[in-house]
Amino acid sequence: MPTPPVMTTTSATPARQRRLLGASLTIAVCLTAQAVALTSATAATAASPSATADVVSRGVTIPEFYNPPATLPAADGALVRSEPLPLALSLPGLDGSTLPGTATRLMYKSTDSNGQPVAVTGAYIEPSADWSGTGPRPLVAVAPGTLGQGDQCSASMGLEHPLSLNSQTVTVGYEDLAIYRLLAKGVAVVVTDYVGLGATDRLHTYVNRIDEAHAVLDAVRAARSVGGASVTAGSPVGLYGYSQGGGATAAAAELQSSYAPDVTLSGTYAGAPPADLTSVTKAIDGSELAGALGWSLNGFLQSDPSLKPLAEAHLNDAGKAALTDLSTMCVGDALFGYAYKKSTSWTTDGESLSEIIASTPALQRFLDSQRIGTMKPSGPVRLATGVSDNLVPHAQARRLALDWCAKGADVTYKPVVLPSVGSALLNHFAPLLTDQGAAISWLTDRLAGKATTSNCWSMPVQP
Repeated sequence: MPTPPVMTTTSATPARQRRLLGASLTIAVCLTAQAVALTSATAATAASPSATADVVSRGVTIPEFYNPPATLPAADGALVRSEPLPLALSLPGLDGSTLPGTATRLMYKSTDSNGQPVAVTGAYIEPSADWSGTGPRPLVAVAPGTLGQGDQCSASMGLEHPLSLNSQTVTVGYEDLAIYRLLAKGVAVVVTDYVGLGATDRLHTYVNRIDEAHAVLDAVRAARSVGGASVTAGSPVGLYGYSQGGGATAAAAELQSSYAPDVTLSGTYAGAPPADLTSVTKAIDGSELAGALGWSLNGFLQSDPSLKPLAEAHLNDAGKAALTDLSTMCVGDALFGYAYKKSTSWTTDGESLSEIIASTPALQRFLDSQRIGTMKPSGPVRLATGVSDNLVPHAQARRLALDWCAKGADVTYKPVVLPSVGSALLNHFAPLLTDQGAAISWLTDRLAGKATTSNCWSMPVQP
């Protein structure tokens, strides 16, 4: 892993500073509601003694568990290793159990977008609560929203340390709220860390639809092999994700029939999916989450090294330094280090990344290959998008619903109507909180075998 340079600071107007502070406080309030204990990242889980050199990302020692072996199993979804995972937010039950459940850290085998074997990490949580529906206990694969690109940002580590910080990094396990709501309903949960997030052998291939879809589907397969798990091949399966996670679950629903025919989907929730990366790239440039541009570029170069000459030609020294810096950052780091940064400051000719993409056929082809909506998803899907979302733009998410409807998919389209508050990050984050309960209720109804009816017919009058 590259050694990060000193964190970049970005000047902002007082109004922008207030919006950034508001966005940060909103995330903090969400975590406070979960009674998160502050943990020093430098005192987080230490690596076990080994001949393998420790991997340290921004002062956080990554546990040895996350170092993949040289050889992986042949089967996708096969467990490579597992170990108990202590949940930071847990209580002893009256019957001797642990509330909300018992967690296991996972490493499993998947296949990346180049057809090569790859190790992916994650976690499985066996709930203490009984499943109140009919049939066997169901399983939901949670695809996390944007967490960053440093290995310390992974969702599985976030279950153990939901909020941790040192002088170099801030990690926030904001997906824990949805996970715990599912566990409270007696639903087993498996969480993927995606390709390269957690696992220390490569960079996270941020928003690569194939890598993410495969990681989600193979997490379901891996969960069935966890010792003591109550889920089986006969358990109903659902997918849950918002933002980056919404794109991952949407892509997984599209690829299920070809990649994982053994995983039958009872329902998929895709919230604020980045279906059209060309549109999303333009929207996040200069926003609070401008650092995600660096994660995207790093991920593209990891997936397709043939693009590296283009990056070398168009990125100036500041742009190259930013990509190295961002490669080990989490969301909190990027908010404080790169908020409102414009990509024009990263390029040799002062053009924006969107302008460079538009004039470069190879980049256009790559982003077109990442488009979600070209295939019919398996099973019923619920697609939610905030009508004021201008970070992962509402229009491109609505376009995905239309694309799926045109293919005859069973789509429940939910526009989340909230006023714009002047902050792109808050416009994107608010629908996650306001719609989460309804999304989980819809998903658990599908897991319980309740029928749903597509509302594609209403799209002409839906915002």
